[in-house]
Amino acid sequence: MKVTVERAELLRSLGHVHRVVERRNTIPILANVLIKAENSKLSLKATDLDLEVTDTIAAEVSPGGATTVPAHMFYEIVRKLPEGSQIIIEGSGERAVLTIRAGRSRFTLQTLPESDFPDLAAGTMTHSFKVPAADFKRLIDKTQFAISTEETRYYLNGIYLHTTGSTKSGALRAVATDGHRLAQVELPVPEGAASMNGIIVPRKTVGEVQRLIETGEGEIMVELSTGKIRFTIGDVVLTSKLIDGTFPDYGRVIPVNNDKELVVDKKDFEAAVDRVSTVSSERGRAVKLSLTNGRLVLSVTNPDSGSATEEIEVEYGADPLDIGFNSRYLLDIAAQIEGETAVLKLADPGSPTLIQDKDSKGALYVLMPMRV
Repeated sequence: MKVTVERAELLRSLGHVHRVVERRNTIPILANVLIKAENSKLSLKATDLDLEVTDTIAAEVSPGGATTVPAHMFYEIVRKLPEGSQIIIEGSGERAVLTIRAGRSRFTLQTLPESDFPDLAAGTMTHSFKVPAADFKRLIDKTQFAISTEETRYYLNGIYLHTTGSTKSGALRAVATDGHRLAQVELPVPEGAASMNGIIVPRKTVGEVQRLIETGEGEIMVELSTGKIRFTIGDVVLTSKLIDGTFPDYGRVIPVNNDKELVVDKKDFEAAVDRVSTVSSERGRAVKLSLTNGRLVLSVTNPDSGSATEEIEVEYGADPLDIGFNSRYLLDIAAQIEGETAVLKLADPGSPTLIQDKDSKGALYVLMPMRV
């Protein structure tokens, strides 16, 4: 195998695939990236057995071939080579090594045979639909923060993606919750997604897709089979196992009768919560919201370090109310509000609060209160 490729192209491609490879592996082949050269193209593939990413770039190939090399080392070598250089990759099947040359630099890496590399077979795709990358990015960005990291409740370790409503007025909805907060965002149902079953996309997969559509340009193709999901973004194909579990009936925790409405300036509220929470303890993080007519007082008391209060003007005309929240969770949700105004619908100090963006439809957040 002999391949000549631009450094910038190879680095970008390796950047897409090498992140999937875990730093510690008990199975040696999983630490490697599969390199395949044929028909003026170089394809790179990496997997952790749950997730597989393939990227293809243009290259001069003569002759073709395939092998595997340590992914992170290969990435670091290419990263450190001079900008603008042409990289020549040569494989020798007999000696089980791969030579990488650029200018006066020369590296030789140990290889493992291509035949050992596992394939994450996706099976027959039952549904496929296209979504503008910017829309799908918003779905992920606005819900990802609420994914649970508690391994025992594995069915909450991802984003629940499903369709609601009818074909004409339906929505593709993403939901994530960790039991303390919930995020729900939706967009009009794409053609081809109407009859899909609800699926749970794992946290690591969500993170990788988010990186691949960072710019929000173009379209993303989503395909589903039993137990797997495949995303195609340009030349990059990401295949992942889905979480095999049942997402809870989240609709039951979204309050519908919260009658106390608080309207706040998002920036003022976020800044005030951030300031008063400076004195909160790592363990407690509780911030108290005291509401009276047109006024909100935020306060934090930490027995070990001191206290803080701040008052801001708000729109609130209901009965006075004192309620506590985890300040970090409040800030996480405030960061998702796109408009200038946030609306909090409250009931009492022990019930969940509904938080929405006054201007933006299709997104809502639920936050459980804390005792203060």
